[in-house]
This record gives sequence, C-alpha cells and structure tokens, in this order.
Amino acid sequence: MTGDIKRKGKKKKKDRSGNRMAIVGITLVVFCLGVVVNVRIAAMEKRDLEYQEREGLLQQQYDRELSRAEDLKEYEVYVQTKQYVEEVAKQKLGLVKPDEILLKPSSR
Repeated sequence: MTGDIKRKGKKKKKDRSGNRMAIVGITLVVFCLGVVVNVRIAAMEKRDLEYQEREGLLQQQYDRELSRAEDLKEYEVYVQTKQYVEEVAKQKLGLVKPDEILLKPSSR
C-alpha cells in the first residue's frame, strides 16, 4: 500500500509540472500574438496617416484642376468674342480698323 501512495505522489507531481509547462507555453504564445497584433496595428495606423495625407494632397490637386477647368471655359467664351479677334489682329498681325489713326513716335 505504501508503494501505491508513492506512485500517486510522483504522478501528481509529474501532472502538476506538465500543467505548469502547458500554462507557461500557452501564456508565451498569447503574449507573442499580442506583440504581433500591436506591431501590425501600429503599422496600419502609420499607413492610414499616410493615406489621409495623400488624400488631402489629391483633394487639393482636384480642386486646382476644377478651378483651371472653369478658367479654361471662361477663356473659351472670350476667344469666341469679336473683341478677342480684334485684339489678336492688332497685336500679331498689325492690322487696324479703317477709321483708326496710328501714331508713330518720331525718331530724333
């Protein structure tokens, strides 16, 4: 009978140390997973900030292009006016209207 008690005591000690090792192992795995998750979260937050900054820059560029498109539409309307045609004829071709008098500076 004394032999049975000794065997049970050794078996309980072996079970306890095995349980402790399993608990330590599981704790280590959970800790490692926590570290990996935190590293991933930090990387994703950094990437999110970069994307927000890029979105802001793209929005500014989009707004500038919209403004430029409006300016081009206004210029397109101006180009089709008689005033523009006369201006180009005077500046680039040197043409004048029949009732205009040109004054040339005298050369001294």
